[in-house]
Amino acid sequence: MKHLLIILSILLLSSPLFGQSERPETIIIPVSSMGDVSEVRKQILQNTLTNELKKHFRIVPQEKYEQVLEQVFEELEYEECSEDTCIMMVQEMLQVENVFNLQVLGENKDTQLNLTWRTLDEKKNETDVCLGCGTFQLNDKVKGLVEKLVGKKVFTDEPVVQKIEKDKTKGLFVSVGWSGTILTSSDGTSWTQRNSGTSEYLYGVTYGNGLFVTVGWSGTILTSSDGNSWNERTSGTSVYLRGVTYGNGLFVTVGDEGTILTSPDGISWTKRTSGTSEYLDGVTYGNGLFVTVGWSGTILTSSDGTSWTQRNSGTSEYLYGVTYGNGLFVTVGDYGTILTSTDGNLWSQSNSGTSELLFEVTYGNGLFVTVGWSGTILTSTDGIYWTKRTSGISKYLEGITYGNGLFVTVGWKGTIFTSSDGNSWSQSNSGTIKYLRGVTYSQ
Repeated sequence: MKHLLIILSILLLSSPLFGQSERPETIIIPVSSMGDVSEVRKQILQNTLTNELKKHFRIVPQEKYEQVLEQVFEELEYEECSEDTCIMMVQEMLQVENVFNLQVLGENKDTQLNLTWRTLDEKKNETDVCLGCGTFQLNDKVKGLVEKLVGKKVFTDEPVVQKIEKDKTKGLFVSVGWSGTILTSSDGTSWTQRNSGTSEYLYGVTYGNGLFVTVGWSGTILTSSDGNSWNERTSGTSVYLRGVTYGNGLFVTVGDEGTILTSPDGISWTKRTSGTSEYLDGVTYGNGLFVTVGWSGTILTSSDGTSWTQRNSGTSEYLYGVTYGNGLFVTVGDYGTILTSTDGNLWSQSNSGTSELLFEVTYGNGLFVTVGWSGTILTSTDGIYWTKRTSGISKYLEGITYGNGLFVTVGWKGTIFTSSDGNSWSQSNSGTIKYLRGVTYSQ
């Protein structure tokens, strides 16, 4: 455990989002040290770092970070806890884009401070040395490092050179992801990057009533009638929105702190009472019922999107994705968890045959398909018995949909795979290295 903590203190991840009305969230990893550094000094410097970063970020509670960290330790062996796995697992489970760490090196009365802040594309750090300094002199040094690293730097994405093609309202795949990434494709193979007009991370996307709707961090909601031109809508909330669906003439989006919003047109949104403070990740509609799932095994159902009832899932594992097909609701989550229900009320656990985290699930052409970490792809004809398929990659797959006779899954650094039968998968060139989180198809 100690070795893993040291690794996580070194491996850092972030992505800045400044110039916005809402401060982004960040994790602050406990101060790491080498040499002559007392625990009291470390705690004082940790407090100073936290106070300074509060000016720019909302700080993730330490207990929440530690809870997810324990789950990571249960998932991975020591030698597996690399930058591409441990830190990404913490980030994905908390869905927080920024991580900071202060390293303190002490020898006699001399001290070196190194503050690190890492983005998806590169790592930024600032270093300062103080000879014969006391703790409170080091405090001023920490403040200076934060100012150098955060206060004067604004990062923007590279300009996007877009292809021009004829857009279609129907028969279009749309994928969304980090830093406002939106891609479209008519065939699932050739993809075009679109200008979303936002740098917020987008996590969920759906299609209904002639309209694409995508949601994401800081209450972001965007709509488009053609997948090309996107308009930002007022959600009335600043929490992160993680999932969205359409059914019975209603768009429903869910997110942090039990947030549920509904809209008949994708433009005007109304906040609903969920009855829970758990984070909600996935939502679907089927058989006259909305079903949303989330952390700690949370499952809620509603016939109208307004009044919600909590159901007993029989598990405390985090649930991330949910779908409906062939008379069955299927939800997936941590440690290969798969639950099924015919009515949304009574849920039964299925044996997935894997301990990998499963992120999303869909139904099409008589087949359920779920995807997750380590390139995991499972298929099932009935939602009960599952077969592992070969994706050909070991990275994360986070979204999946079905349309026009094709399954499309997206994930790690622009990864896109397609399959006509759920068994054999081929990789497509997305044209981006941004992480893709959601995908949908306009039927």
